[in-house]
Amino acid sequence: MEWHVTDAQSLRIIDQEIGDHTFSPAEYEIVRRVIYATADFEYKTLIRFSEQALQAGAAALAARTTIVVDVPMVQVGITPLIQQTFANPVYCSMDALTRPQREKTRTAWGIETLAKRYPEGIFVIGQAQTALTALVDLIEAEEIRPALVVGTPAGFVGVDVAVQRLKDSLIPHIRIEGRKGSAVVAAAIMNGLVELAWQAYGKESTGIG
Repeated sequence: MEWHVTDAQSLRIIDQEIGDHTFSPAEYEIVRRVIYATADFEYKTLIRFSEQALQAGAAALAARTTIVVDVPMVQVGITPLIQQTFANPVYCSMDALTRPQREKTRTAWGIETLAKRYPEGIFVIGQAQTALTALVDLIEAEEIRPALVVGTPAGFVGVDVAVQRLKDSLIPHIRIEGRKGSAVVAAAIMNGLVELAWQAYGKESTGIG
């Protein structure tokens, strides 16, 4: 991300208002990204990182692992930075060619279709709770083993259950506790992770000395 002076001022305000915290430096970069994108400091207490989530995600990005997202807003939000760095393929569930299924939403069916195609991919579920549920179903059935799952869908029905199942899955993940979340949050998390991974792996990945 190309920072402007107003961005730096905003980040300084965020640092001042957050104050003391227990995040690692890398986790904190993700948290402040989300707060910067949403102007919502409650995310400080809502973001959860599983063990080794950032390390696993960064390594998968550097390996140019396929990224699967649930909605176009996430795809649009992360693709420019991905193209400037690791150039991972990015696919959206809503673009997947699938047969209509009465018992599932288009997004859930698209995620399921792409997950079976890319079982070790990076999955970013920013908006659709049904997509997260479909993804966790496949994880629990041991049909897929994602490199990383980012789960930030907002909602009132079933989101807490899906998030808890993700937490229990032992898959590396970054999640939001509670009802809040959005595609904006998911994109902010991914862009922060891409920048961290590029700092760690960029020169090695591109062969630049």
